[in-house]
Amino acid sequence: MSDKINIRHLGLEELKASLIESGEKAFRAKQIYEWLWQKNANSFDEMTNLSKSLRELLENNYWIDIIDLKDQQISSDKTIKCAFLTYDAKVIEGVLIPTSSRTTACISSQVGCSLACKFCATGKLKLMRNLTAGEMVDQVVYLKNQALERCNNHLSNIVYMGMGEPLLNYKEMLRSTNLITSSEGLGMSPKRITVSTAGIAKMIKKLGDDEVRFNLALSLHAANDEKRSHLMDINDSNNLEALAEALRYFHQKTGTRVTFEYIIFKDFNDELEDAQELAEFAKCVPCKINIIEYNAIDDGEFQQATRAKVDAFANYLENKNIIVNVRRSRGKDIDAACGQLANKNNAIRKDERALK
Repeated sequence: MSDKINIRHLGLEELKASLIESGEKAFRAKQIYEWLWQKNANSFDEMTNLSKSLRELLENNYWIDIIDLKDQQISSDKTIKCAFLTYDAKVIEGVLIPTSSRTTACISSQVGCSLACKFCATGKLKLMRNLTAGEMVDQVVYLKNQALERCNNHLSNIVYMGMGEPLLNYKEMLRSTNLITSSEGLGMSPKRITVSTAGIAKMIKKLGDDEVRFNLALSLHAANDEKRSHLMDINDSNNLEALAEALRYFHQKTGTRVTFEYIIFKDFNDELEDAQELAEFAKCVPCKINIIEYNAIDDGEFQQATRAKVDAFANYLENKNIIVNVRRSRGKDIDAACGQLANKNNAIRKDERALK
């Protein structure tokens, strides 16, 4: 594999040039591209409208960085949590979240994460590598098929809110959104995609400069720097003032309303004083706020806020004429919190190696 080219790293024009160099016709590149991104072929043998000699040429010179399903858990509320195995035996996660109004795929952008937010199980894995655009698209394709097979619904939304920080894998993340929205790929609307960031101000501005058409969500979780820094080390270098400035710039460039994600924790950020701070910060940019019930991770210091506190918090914001959605906890009977299933599968793999 070391001498072969990952064919999904190539754009259409690069693939044309590579095929011409090998003595093939340029139009074959579009056929191959359709197999890779529209039909989502996992092998060159599946590309049945190509000659046997061309398929052999592809097999000898290229490879496909597909992911495989390793583990899957299905909750009583129909949430599906998947652990995928990459070509280099790393474990990543994807989640399908069906509700009465939408069916959402939550996908990962990195193997592990470098940010180590205190409430997130993924931070325990550390960052191993960035995912390729193809590996991100594969998650969407699998969850899209699960939505049809198990829920009889079309996939309506995609959120980059799984393992990793998507803005620290900017090039591949952006390419994956282009492949998902392109007529040469999955053909979904960019307005059905949300990229969620822990808050990297300069990269939020870059999104604005690139005039992206998808939605942006900021994982906020506290609207004062002391509390946010306790939750997320990234706030020490990207504080609320810097983020507010970056978000204003993003909105000015794109016209897109921002979403603030606010996980509400028991006895930490669930008081009306916290809601007041959040309402004040929300004035920085046109926005909506998602209040998210917490899925506690094993041995974590944070717990889920009470239903009464969540409702009072949401009511306060709504009375300030802020658009608020309360996202109730899903998959309580499975390893639904971000990073839980990957941690479990990594532990199993370590045990298996120890037994050999």
